[in-house]
Amino acid sequence: MNILIVHAHPEPLSFTTALKDHAVDTLHNLGHHVEVSDLYAMNFNPVASQADFDSRSNQEYLNYALEQRHASKTHDLAQDIQIEIEKVQKADLLIFSFPMYWTSVPAILKGWIDRVFVSGIFYGGKRFYNRGGMLGKKAMLSFTLGGRDHMFGQNAIHGAIDDLLLPIQRGTLAYVGFEVLPPFIAYHVPYITNEARQQLLQQYQQHLQNLEQLQALEFPKLEQFDDKLYPL
Repeated sequence: MNILIVHAHPEPLSFTTALKDHAVDTLHNLGHHVEVSDLYAMNFNPVASQADFDSRSNQEYLNYALEQRHASKTHDLAQDIQIEIEKVQKADLLIFSFPMYWTSVPAILKGWIDRVFVSGIFYGGKRFYNRGGMLGKKAMLSFTLGGRDHMFGQNAIHGAIDDLLLPIQRGTLAYVGFEVLPPFIAYHVPYITNEARQQLLQQYQQHLQNLEQLQALEFPKLEQFDDKLYPL
């Protein structure tokens, strides 16, 4: 497989980065081709703006999604966006590697999504979920956080981790057509021993070695809805 890891951590010596590096080694050893977009190392610009378009359909008012759609047709997207789009298009599997910030992704990764998941290519009209632009590709989250695993669950203090991940797993990845694989989650990372970290690296290796056996998460299919998107 061609695999793209989009990595978002400001510290090269972090455990999140160690997970990313371990993933690269593991996937290479399995025979996959791996490419990494290290957003902090790239100094990636996360701010969506009119500068993202070499030309615009409406010079008087900026509707970002509509200008994305126009620029994708006229090949007028900013070069840094186009480069990342081509990486995603080449990939069979997209992995987001990040530390969880406030039950979400770091701002630089959110900005990458805002700028790269372009209307007209990734989605548009009724091209979403199982008709999205990334249909046929897979995606997965790999992230670290400070909380303990018992803090997440149906009756736990923070609620179910899957509920917290809905905006990224359903509202972003599944929405644009990716088949979303179960995430790899490293809990309580800032506070655990080096031995525990080594165990997590081993668990991640096993997760990656079993990619073909992982059962994708279930999300809506357009066939379950009528033309006005009411449930059938």
